[in-house]
Amino acid sequence: MSQTYTVYLAPRGREADLEKELGHNVIERYDRLFMCNQPVHPVYFCQNIWYDARKIPVSSIKDTAKKLRAIQRNWAFYPHDLHRRATLVSENLPHMSLKPLPYGTLPPDSPLGAWCLLDKDTLLAAPETALPVANGLYDFEENKTTPPNRAYLKLWETFTRLKTFPKKGSKAVDLGASPGGWTWVLQDSGCDVLAVDKAPLDKKIPRLPRVSFRQDSAFALAPKDIGPVDWLCSDIICYPDRLYGLVQTWMESGLAENMIMTIKLQGETDFAAVQTFADIPNSRIMHLYNNKHELTWVWSKGGLEGA
Repeated sequence: MSQTYTVYLAPRGREADLEKELGHNVIERYDRLFMCNQPVHPVYFCQNIWYDARKIPVSSIKDTAKKLRAIQRNWAFYPHDLHRRATLVSENLPHMSLKPLPYGTLPPDSPLGAWCLLDKDTLLAAPETALPVANGLYDFEENKTTPPNRAYLKLWETFTRLKTFPKKGSKAVDLGASPGGWTWVLQDSGCDVLAVDKAPLDKKIPRLPRVSFRQDSAFALAPKDIGPVDWLCSDIICYPDRLYGLVQTWMESGLAENMIMTIKLQGETDFAAVQTFADIPNSRIMHLYNNKHELTWVWSKGGLEGA
């Protein structure tokens, strides 16, 4: 049987972070693809993982497509090299709809394979990937009129990956809310939202139903003054240790059911600070497709599901 690999796809611009996380496990690299011959290694800066990938010799475009079809039906192409040739291979595979995803719906849960051409004679193919979307790209039907910025896509992606969406009537707090992208998502989901920030919101956001605004520091807010919260969210720009203190304050209060926090990183990535969040029980850290030099930490009293 041929050698199998675990392949990690680095987010664009974060290749050095993934390389540091994988360390000596990397045996080959092709641009943003890092190949390892070890079981899955826990990493944060990863856009997708290919499981049980194999190098397969191929003799032609039709032979490449035939060998992919023999493994499974659903394939996503990663554009590493030989784009024209790969496009012709794709045309010989079963059609897959790659339309943008309407928010509030989930991608198909059938296994999705990933492949690329390393050269004209060598196919790299994995029958399954960690995420159910092509190359880990959560591409949504965007709302280009109401949200005041594109940060709302991070919250859309988080809920979609968790396979959990806020229920109507839920109570939500958006810390560091300005200009209001996350507040808009929570309100649009049917939540009653308290938006908190020293800076004002975009003028459209406070006018929305079920939105109240407190012009104050998120760090000055006492949980007991807010009461029970279904969703505590934060996209605050601050150092990780200060955010960690905020998380601990709310966890000690016992008043938050779920938390979604963006860990903002500046300069060289502080992996030790990230690990303090990872060590919190019932939590997970993800690098979203819509993240930049930041990570998204999620936590739930009842435990987490999803990708």
